[in-house]
Amino acid sequence: MSSFDEWRSRLADAMERRGDWPARSPWVREAVHAVARDRFVPERVWRWDGDAYVPVDRAADPDRWAAEVYGDPNAAAVTQVTDGLPSSSLSCEGVVVDMLDSLLLEPGHRVLELGTGTGRNAALLAWRAGAGRVTSVEVDAGLAARARERLRDGGFDVRVEVADGRDGPPVAVPYDRVIATFAVDEVPWSWVTRTRPGGRIVTPWGRLGYVALTVAGDGRSATGWMQGLAQFMPARGAGRGRVSFQQVRAAAGGPVGESRPVGRELEPLRDDIHLRFALRVALPDVHITTAEDDDGLNAWLHDGGSWAALSAVDGGRTVAYQGGPRRLADELDAIWDRWLGDGSPALYDYGMTVEPHRQYVWCGDPVTGRRWSQGRR
Repeated sequence: MSSFDEWRSRLADAMERRGDWPARSPWVREAVHAVARDRFVPERVWRWDGDAYVPVDRAADPDRWAAEVYGDPNAAAVTQVTDGLPSSSLSCEGVVVDMLDSLLLEPGHRVLELGTGTGRNAALLAWRAGAGRVTSVEVDAGLAARARERLRDGGFDVRVEVADGRDGPPVAVPYDRVIATFAVDEVPWSWVTRTRPGGRIVTPWGRLGYVALTVAGDGRSATGWMQGLAQFMPARGAGRGRVSFQQVRAAAGGPVGESRPVGRELEPLRDDIHLRFALRVALPDVHITTAEDDDGLNAWLHDGGSWAALSAVDGGRTVAYQGGPRRLADELDAIWDRWLGDGSPALYDYGMTVEPHRQYVWCGDPVTGRRWSQGRR
């Protein structure tokens, strides 16, 4: 029995108790058992200590290292940190399994993976699709080289190319399945053109959920339902340099801004993932954060130019302050009310359609349901 067998069994049992193993894709559990996580993780991983990411070395602290790799079905193992922020990780097992289930992968399918990372997901894909059927693209040449070596050592015949996954591989081969391991706000049209009609694309979207799209018979669109939660890192370079609420507020200058009382509890804004997803759809350019202090729960919103603060004050009251060209607190209230009026649809009630020059999210039905444009070129 190897030193990590107990950790592997413990994680598998946790997923069993949670009902994470997909009934329609029993191959996923077999593949996960055959392709151990620790074989695709570098000797150093990174752990958040509350202030910064600190290194955990396998040789120096094998138990802590194993805990980072196998500790929780919902926890990713950070495998690379750049400028103090995670830039690559081994995705949490629960989401890996769920996304593979959504891919509907069959033996013999030609698969394109966007974002090789450690190479472990490519190995799982190859276990199912077969030798020579998986191409994986990685923008980081160093990560690509190390993943290529791990895949070769594990006996997996996977082609690993260095390229920006947002553009796909240099050679436009029609793939049966496309899967991304990083989040995008807009699904690149090149992903659709590289997928055969009837093929399937699974990708994290908006850093909150993930979607499974089926390419239309004429190849001119792809549409499908949101599948679940997935908080993946964005594409390399995306999101860095984003301004903070404090920077936006300071740049606005002038008085504190308009103020008014808030007539609702803010806890759903923090705790209800379905409300948060609905706000992400309706306010794609607005960043929302929450935190609690002695007076209660607070929320901050900004779009880079306008801002709003929903501030808890003494006596259990909350006051909204807002400034800039937009009135973000008022927009939040209107969308929240509309979501409640629509029956509080869940994340799974939403879907997406991608076309050459537009992309939109819909609720309930792709034709008759309410739509929100998410922009395209």
